[in-house]
Amino acid sequence: MDKDYLDSIARDCGLSDDADVPSVINKIQALDEKFKADSLTEIYKYFLTITENTDVLKCIIQCSDRIRDKRILDGLLDLLLNKENKSDAYINVRVMCAKAIANLKDTSAVTPLLYCLNNKSENYKIRLACADALGKIGDKYAVAPLIAVVKDEDEKSVYLRESAASALGMLGDMRAVEPLVNILESQKGIWSKFTFLKERVIEALGKLRIVDDERVFNALKNSLADESAQVRINAIEAIMESENPKAAETIKTCMLEDVDWEVRKNALIALYNLEGRKILDEVANGVYPDELKMEAVSMIEEYEDE
Repeated sequence: MDKDYLDSIARDCGLSDDADVPSVINKIQALDEKFKADSLTEIYKYFLTITENTDVLKCIIQCSDRIRDKRILDGLLDLLLNKENKSDAYINVRVMCAKAIANLKDTSAVTPLLYCLNNKSENYKIRLACADALGKIGDKYAVAPLIAVVKDEDEKSVYLRESAASALGMLGDMRAVEPLVNILESQKGIWSKFTFLKERVIEALGKLRIVDDERVFNALKNSLADESAQVRINAIEAIMESENPKAAETIKTCMLEDVDWEVRKNALIALYNLEGRKILDEVANGVYPDELKMEAVSMIEEYEDE
C-alpha cells in the first residue's frame, strides 16, 4: 500500500482530525471486515506513526497483537523506546508494546528489551514487562542480564527481581541455578522478608527440573519451613518436579506436619502426582488425620472413579 492510500484509510477512520475517540476505535476495529491480515499489518504499522492518542494506540496494538505479523515489530519497538512522553497513560502503551513484542517471539527484539530492562531510570512497569517479554521470547542471550537483575540487592524494585526470576525459569538455562539458590539460602537483610521473590525463585527452580543436585533440593526442603504458606506450597511443587529420590518422603512429612491445611492438601496432591492411586488408598484407609482421609476419598471420587 502506498502512503496516499494509507492516508485515505486514516482519514476514513478519523485519525487525521480530532474525531471522537470511541468512534475512531470502532472504525479501526472494523477494518478487519474489509482487509485481510497482510494488509491490516501495513495499516496498523502506519497508524502507529500518525497518532499520539493513547487510547487509539492501545487499540492499534491490541488489533495487531491478534495477527502477530513480525512486520509490526519495528513500530512497536519505536513506541517502547520512546521515553519522551512520561504520562501514566503512555507508559501503559509502552507496557502493551512489550507484551505484544513478546508474542511475536522475534529474537531481534532482545537487545532493545534488554536496553529498557537495564535502564534503572526507566519506569519500573516498563522494566517488568521487558523482563517478562525476554522470558517468553526464550533467547539465551538474555540469561546473563536477567541473572544480574536477580542478584542485584541494590535494585530498588523487588518486583523486577521477581519478574527476572520468573523469566529465568521460562528460559530454562542452568546458569540461573546458583543465583536462584543463593536467594533461598540467604537469611540476611531485607530481601529475606520478600516472600513473593522467594515464590518466583522456587517456581523458576521447579521449571528448571534440576535432578540430583543436593544443594538445590536442600534449599527447596528448607523452604518448607518458611513462614509463608504460599512459599511452602511452591516448594512442594518444585520438589515434586525435581525427580529427587527423597521427594516423596519429604513431601509426605510436610503433609503430616505442616500447620496450614492448604499446604497439607497441596502436599497430598503432589504425592498423588508422584505415586498415583496408591497414596490415596493409603491415606484413605490408614492411620491419618480425618481431614486428610476425607480429602483422599474426595480425590479418589474426583480423579479415579469417574
